Amino acid sequence: MMKLNVPLTPVALATLVAMSATPHALSAERVDEDAVERVTVTGSYLEGYNAHTASGASRMELAIEDIPQSVSVITSAQLQDFQLTDINLALDTATGVNVERIETDRTYYTARGFDITNFQIDGIGLPLTSGNNHAGDDTAVYDRIEVIRGANGLMTGVGNPSATVNYIRKRPTADNNLMVKGTVGSHSLHRVEIDGSYQFNETFSARGVVVDQDQDSYLDRYSRKNQLVYVFLNANLSDDTQLSLSHSYNNSDATGNLWGALPLYYTDGSPTDYDRSTSTSADWSNWQVQNNNTVVELQHHFNSAWRLRATYSQKRADEDSELFYVFGTPDADTELGLTGYASEYILDDKHDLYDAYVDGDFTLFGRDHQLVAGLNYSKLAYTDRSLYDFTTGNGFPPIENLTTWQGDAAFPTFADGEAGSDVEQRQRAAYITGRFNLADDLHLMLGGRYNDWQAEGESYGVSRTVSDSDVIPYAGIVYGITEQINLYASYTETFQAQNELDINNQQLDPVVGESQEAGVKASLFDDRAVASVTYFDVQQTNLAIADPRTAGLPPTEQRFIGSDGISSHGFEFDLAGELLPGLNASIGLTDFSISGNELVANYTPSTLAKLGAVYTFPEFDRLSVGVNVRWQDEISREQGMVAEGFDNAGETIVTRQDAYTVADFLVKYQINDAVTLNVNVFNVTNEKYLTSLYWAQSYYAAPRTVSATVSWAL
Repeated sequence: MMKLNVPLTPVALATLVAMSATPHALSAERVDEDAVERVTVTGSYLEGYNAHTASGASRMELAIEDIPQSVSVITSAQLQDFQLTDINLALDTATGVNVERIETDRTYYTARGFDITNFQIDGIGLPLTSGNNHAGDDTAVYDRIEVIRGANGLMTGVGNPSATVNYIRKRPTADNNLMVKGTVGSHSLHRVEIDGSYQFNETFSARGVVVDQDQDSYLDRYSRKNQLVYVFLNANLSDDTQLSLSHSYNNSDATGNLWGALPLYYTDGSPTDYDRSTSTSADWSNWQVQNNNTVVELQHHFNSAWRLRATYSQKRADEDSELFYVFGTPDADTELGLTGYASEYILDDKHDLYDAYVDGDFTLFGRDHQLVAGLNYSKLAYTDRSLYDFTTGNGFPPIENLTTWQGDAAFPTFADGEAGSDVEQRQRAAYITGRFNLADDLHLMLGGRYNDWQAEGESYGVSRTVSDSDVIPYAGIVYGITEQINLYASYTETFQAQNELDINNQQLDPVVGESQEAGVKASLFDDRAVASVTYFDVQQTNLAIADPRTAGLPPTEQRFIGSDGISSHGFEFDLAGELLPGLNASIGLTDFSISGNELVANYTPSTLAKLGAVYTFPEFDRLSVGVNVRWQDEISREQGMVAEGFDNAGETIVTRQDAYTVADFLVKYQINDAVTLNVNVFNVTNEKYLTSLYWAQSYYAAPRTVSATVSWAL
């Protein structure tokens, strides 16, 4: 058994011991059904790939067909079938989402051509501090993942008109249960996962998850250990009031990690083509990330129609890393021309969020309607520090030949050039949404959010002091053509404050995002599947660009103007559920075009196709087979021009990644009622491709790998 080196609090330890109780305890009598319903307020148990409902778009638990936005849900069944244990793997399967793996431990996400920065937990959340995710997130904590495409200013207030990702966490279940999983796989993968739920009595219940994972890599020198502890405690204080306390601890310890990635072209403009395992990391590179997330939630039902939900959430990230970057352009014949760049980086990031709202039904003009109204206050404070070595010679060593380099750079003395950030952001908001039943088949959703957003501090010598306020409107309409088919249209906005100054030293107005979409949704196959077809038109305006009148001045004196920004428009198709008896599938197709920024348009795949399908044989229902396929079209990035001295001097250097398909395969066998075996093969065809062109550097994705998982359910 692998050692779990994490700090277990007495409460967490007691909970885990209780959930590992004897079979007699696990067969305890079920609690009152009404109380169970009050506990599982985020939705009912899901089987297969049809989620039926989602709440992240409005905090109303609505059928997906009744939400006037494009929504897809990655269900628990998908996460388990395809071993989507990491959030990056999970979002790879989401319609319209592109996962930009720019380094081993830093990832960006885009949808419809824009960065995704809004991530929620049970509908409550804050934008990512820097628009990217460090070290990834383990999905063992989540019951399902909702992806609401388009601007979601009603709930989040700030960000880009891309999408909102809403993680729905696991909560205590009606029955006592315990699941133990063990996984082994390629590159010395070892993973143990324990997930248990226990009802102590009619008042108290708990859910706990523990994960311990250790894996080497196809990349030279890279390995990562991940440990997770999650505890959710629930108390039914009365028939109408529930109080919950939860905490998750996630520790990621990476060594040999990338900072930056591979150079993609030689000095003559020809493309590099390194082995898939080639890495720019030093043998001492490391990146430790610890995330702690605590949530306190109070719910009170005033009556059968109205409810209060109040939440306090604190998320804290502590990072400590020693990093090695490689820059320059190598010579095609000698491979010389690269230089290392070492840095130590420390981050302390803390989010505090308070949210309270009431929701319920009311009657007006003889019809029933729904209303949500709430207040939100959030505070984000982060400090970081970077140190370098400018004096010993070890801070910027020459790299003789990356194809044979073993990462043996001398360890620097990190004592020079200290720089960093000390920034605090605050947001105050009030929001209200009404869903009005205008006719039996016609529903109108109207809402708005008032945001007061402030930031103060400095980051690497640049002031981050800024303040803005705005009202974000939302409007959506759904019309039922039949009981199974709905038409919908919606309009919503977001805004993001910016601290750039214009020629008159006045702060530029915020970046404003708009999202308009229209489509049709249908419940198919006796409500076993949901399909949608969407047309969207997304715009981002007033984005700061350099004012040409100040182009020749030093950076501190340059000024900016608001541009027309970026726009995109296109179509999405999404289908999820049981399409035939025994066949569960999730199918997504996105096709769109970007205008206003050629660089973004070129490195963003304009067509994405995704398919996840699992078939259980009716004549032998213990056996299931499945495929998970992702296809994207060609992407490229202009990298400058060939220098003088070459026959093609002045020619534009373009890095291209051809269209490619990645296919995974699974076989699942139910050995008996308690034990299941999953065998998963990832990248079956061993496709070699660059993970991203979001940055000017990149690295190659993993080759074919295999894992086997045994699950034991009590």
